[in-house]
This record gives sequence, structure tokens and C-alpha cells, in this order.
Amino acid sequence: MKRFKIKHFKLVLILFVLSACTKNFEDLNTDPNRPKQITPGVMLGQLQYRLVNSSITQAKSFTHELMQVDAPRSSTNGVGLHRYVINPGEAVWSSFYDGMTDVQDIYKTSKVLEENNYVAISLIYKSWIYSILTDLYGDVPYSKATQAAIGNIYPAFDQQKDIYSNLLLNLDSANNLINTTKALTYGGDLLYNANTVSGGVNPGMVKWKKFCNSLKLRLLLRISKRDGELNVNAQIAAILADPIKYPVFTSNSDEAIFRYPGIFPYYNPYYNQRQLEWRDGTYFTKFFLDKMVQDNDPRKSVWCTTVKVNGVDVYQGIESGYPTTTEYQVGKNTSYNDVMKTMPQLGVMMTYSEIESIKAELALKGFSTGKTAKQHYEDAITASMKQWGVTLPANYFTQAGVMYPTGGTIANQLERIMVQKYYAYFFVDYQTWFEKRRTGYPILPRGKGIPVENKFPNRVPYPTYLQSLNNENLQKAVSGMGGDNSDIKVWWAK
Repeated sequence: MKRFKIKHFKLVLILFVLSACTKNFEDLNTDPNRPKQITPGVMLGQLQYRLVNSSITQAKSFTHELMQVDAPRSSTNGVGLHRYVINPGEAVWSSFYDGMTDVQDIYKTSKVLEENNYVAISLIYKSWIYSILTDLYGDVPYSKATQAAIGNIYPAFDQQKDIYSNLLLNLDSANNLINTTKALTYGGDLLYNANTVSGGVNPGMVKWKKFCNSLKLRLLLRISKRDGELNVNAQIAAILADPIKYPVFTSNSDEAIFRYPGIFPYYNPYYNQRQLEWRDGTYFTKFFLDKMVQDNDPRKSVWCTTVKVNGVDVYQGIESGYPTTTEYQVGKNTSYNDVMKTMPQLGVMMTYSEIESIKAELALKGFSTGKTAKQHYEDAITASMKQWGVTLPANYFTQAGVMYPTGGTIANQLERIMVQKYYAYFFVDYQTWFEKRRTGYPILPRGKGIPVENKFPNRVPYPTYLQSLNNENLQKAVSGMGGDNSDIKVWWAK
């Protein structure tokens, strides 16, 4: 009995000690630097970094090859983007839908916290992401996407017309929500650093507002053939007529460029890439490079390496769409300059040069932009040069291959605008391909190794794994679009 009491006393003592030790356990073991709840600022910077990494990676691996910026050193299997062979899902489907989950979380959290600037930023990112996805694939999950948490794991596909209509409304909402006198309460913005107010104004949110309307102008021009369905021309005219209500980019300082700080973990994604992947397996094409050499384009010194030919440093490109028997020797042709692997301004989303190119085209079509098409055209080129840190040569605009053809046909003038826009889109996701599909420019030479039956692609086929994950809705989308191959045109291109 006595032995039992001693054991019982020891057990009570142990429980008392444990209780005393754990009474304030949560208080004592709380990291003061760890947020107590998820805020939009915690998610925003990491999301911005991941999204732009995905977009510029696809620019180099997908768009540059398809649009004859570069070509692989060898391609013996008869396929490849430079031969107009596109694999299903060969784009940002997975990475962008993953990103949209975070965008939606930022939106929901910000609505609860009544943080309208974060709400606006989430709507701008949503519009940017979905505009790229729908231009790549056509009809995609939109209104029912990112709803797995509430049980909707088989989202329906929305028609592209409805997606575009909603994106334009979202950008209007974002424009109205932005408060340019208020700092982002929780910080986190690595794009425009809209985390502080100076002199009663948040310069970062001013730039977000400009990005919002610049993006809307891009989307409106993209669907300009569908004016009768979505009143496109009236919306374009409204933006141009009221720069106070609808400000757009007016200088290089406004550009939506994620500038890599070069500190952990926000490095340029190519920072540690080996020479083999960065440049030994890929070379710039003759189509892309020869014009830059002919026009004495100073951007080539930033973008491109030189090679020795007869003891002289030259820029030398290769063919695109070449026969399968062709194989180019390592290190004998121009490829990507290593300086870009650490370049802060490589994280390009949208530029001032693009806005000036858009205005040049709009002026050409009769819209009131405040300048002539020629002036906007030259301003676009000047802005691109500044973006890449080079000096515009004094005689650049008077050269035969650059001079604006004021007296030429509308088609001649549009082609000149689009060719320069093609160069200014360097490393900008898929935009050169989208614009080629919209306008037909630039006119690309057809390589001798491209099979006759291969047509220039109009879209990317859906990822094959959707057949097992969401087949019913996938088949409805395919039926509605008239097929699931790269020949099918999306709504705005029909």
C-alpha cells in the first residue's frame, strides 16, 4: 500500500511538472518574425517571381524557336517547334494554373481584409495569366477553375469570348479599385515596390494603374476583329481619350519588368544554367540576326555572342526548319550572351515599347492617339533600346530597313511596325506568336526541312493528362472548338 502511494505521488508530481512546463508553451515558442496569419504580402512577392520565371522560360524555350529567333543546333528526329510540330500542353498550363491558386488566395484574403490595392493587383495578374492561357489554347477552365477546395475538381471550360469579356471587366474593376495615395499594408510587392507612400502618393500603385490599362489596351487590340461582339473600338477610344482615368505607360520607368535583385532566392532563373543548356545547343537564326546586322542594331551586342570567321568577330546565324541531315558545329554560330544570365531586367511582362507600337498601329487605323503612326513607331524603337541599355545610333531611323514608309500602303506600314515589335518582344512570353497569328507579320521564311503537311500553328493542343483528369469537360471544349490540334483557330482569329 505504501509502495502504491509513493508511485501515485510520483505520477502526480510528473503530471504537475509537465503541466507547468507546457502551460505557456505556445507563448514561449512563438517565432516573433513569423506571421500569425497568411496575408497578401506574404504570398505576393514569391508569386511574382514564379510567374515571370515561367513566362520568360517559355519565351526562350518555345516562342523563340517557333518564331525563328533561334533554332536548335541539331534536330534529327523530324520534329521540333522550328518545323511547326507542337506537342500537347507544351506551354504554361500547369505552372500558370498553379499560380492562379495563389492569385485567387490573394484576392479572397484581400477582400476579407478590405485591402483594395491587393484586390486590384490580383485582378491584374488574373487577367495577364488567363489572357496568355486562352491565347495559347482557346477555351480553357476559367469561371470554375481554382475551386478544388470547395469540391469542384472537374472545372468546365469557358469559351474564349466569355473569358475575354470578363478579363476586360476585371481590368476595369482593378483600375477603379486602385488607391494611389495608400501604401500596401503588408508590403510584398517586388514588381513596383508599391509598399510606401512618398509625398502623399504611392508611385508604385500609380504604375500598377498604368500596367492595368496598358494590359487592357493589349487585349483590346488582340480581339479587334471582334469589335461588333464586344464593342472593342469604343473601349480603345475611351482609354485614348482619358489618360487621367485610364493612364497607360508613358516612359520606360513604368514598364512591368520584374527586376531580379540577384539575392537569394530571387535570382535570374538562368543564373546557374550550364553553357550547354544556355547557348551550346541553340543558335540565333539568319532571319533574326541578319536584319540586326544590316540595321546596325545595338541590341545585338547585349543579346548575342560573336564568333570568329577568318579571324574577324562576326554575328552569324543558322537556318530554321532545316533538313534532318543538317547539324551545326558547336561554338561556330552566334548564341545567347552570358551577360543575360545575371541581367536584372530580364523578367519582362510588358514594356513601354509595346504600348508605343500599339499606338502606332492604332494611329495607322485612324484612332486619335496624339501623335502620328511614324512618331509612335520611332518612340517604340527608342524605348526598346533604352530598355536594354543601349544607345540609339544617330542615323538609325534613316536606314532603308528601318525608315517608316509614310507614303506606303497600310499593309506596308503595319508590317514595318510589327517587325520592330517582333524584336522588342524579345523574352516576352508568347506575344510575338500571338501577334503573328493576329496580323500575319513578320513574314517568316519556310525552312526546307519543314514537311509540306506542317502548317504554321494557331494554338497549342490541350495537355494529354486532361483526358484522364477532366475528360468530360475536355471533350465538350474540343467539340465546341472544332478539334484539338494546332490548326484550329481561336475565337479572335476566326
